[in-house]
Amino acid sequence: MDVDTRLLRYFAAVAEEGNLTRAAERLRVSQPALTKQIRRLETLLKVRLFDRSRAGMALTDPGRTLAERLPALLGDWDTAVHATRASAGRAARTLRVGFLASAANEATRPIVAAFTKRRPGWRVEMHQASWADPTGGLATGDVDAALVRLPFPGQETLRFAVLFAEPRMVALADSHPLAARERVDFAELLDEPFVAAPAETGGWRDYWLAAERRDGRAPRVGAVTDQPDAWLSAIANGYGVALAPESAARFYARPGVTYRPVDGVEPSEVGVAWSPGAEGDPVVRDFVECCLRVVRSGGRPSAT
Repeated sequence: MDVDTRLLRYFAAVAEEGNLTRAAERLRVSQPALTKQIRRLETLLKVRLFDRSRAGMALTDPGRTLAERLPALLGDWDTAVHATRASAGRAARTLRVGFLASAANEATRPIVAAFTKRRPGWRVEMHQASWADPTGGLATGDVDAALVRLPFPGQETLRFAVLFAEPRMVALADSHPLAARERVDFAELLDEPFVAAPAETGGWRDYWLAAERRDGRAPRVGAVTDQPDAWLSAIANGYGVALAPESAARFYARPGVTYRPVDGVEPSEVGVAWSPGAEGDPVVRDFVECCLRVVRSGGRPSAT
């Protein structure tokens, strides 16, 4: 019997979360689509994998059997896929690195330089991902490693190391009354419309809406974007405000947009991430070590 590994990953997420809504957010798919795929897997296997109730999704005995064996099966598959793709990279002496927006800020260039010094003749091929994929391309297997913003949905299925943290700021239209202030308290933004990431990014979207600081109040969403240019345009046009890392004021300065320090929200963390299948890859390991060494040696902007 041939079963799509995607179905197995969907099953694993639901088994771990015990809840379709949380699993759908983690997988960045709609709940109806996830329900359909779980039923498809049950049809293929000819067994019922979950007992469904208002309390959530509880594994049946056959479901527990599958859940116990799945991590090793998927781990072996991930390792095989990474080894296959990495062999092409080794032949071309290229490491594919995904990133979001400004990557590791000013530390990015020194990291790449340190890697190419460690591995002469190699090059780092940078691939920018949209905010619809906070894993930077790791979720789809398009890259070998990624410079990411933590937290993001599904990070528990990957390996990562935190590089540094930086304060979050608020980006506003120049004409916004709060743009004249030196600092803004997040409580003053609770009734403001926000420019948000796509809903399917789940926890990533929630983090940049500071959902944990709203005391249960639903945020107002004035615009949805998944690229920096569209994000900046929406803010400049007054469709909403947005939280942003402090470095955005340097990397994404543009007429019509003002950045102000914001109190009452935690700093944003930047990390380097890689898939479990790349755990034993010496090239990926060298890149991760270069990231850590550059940051530890001060090759990054200092947090204020």
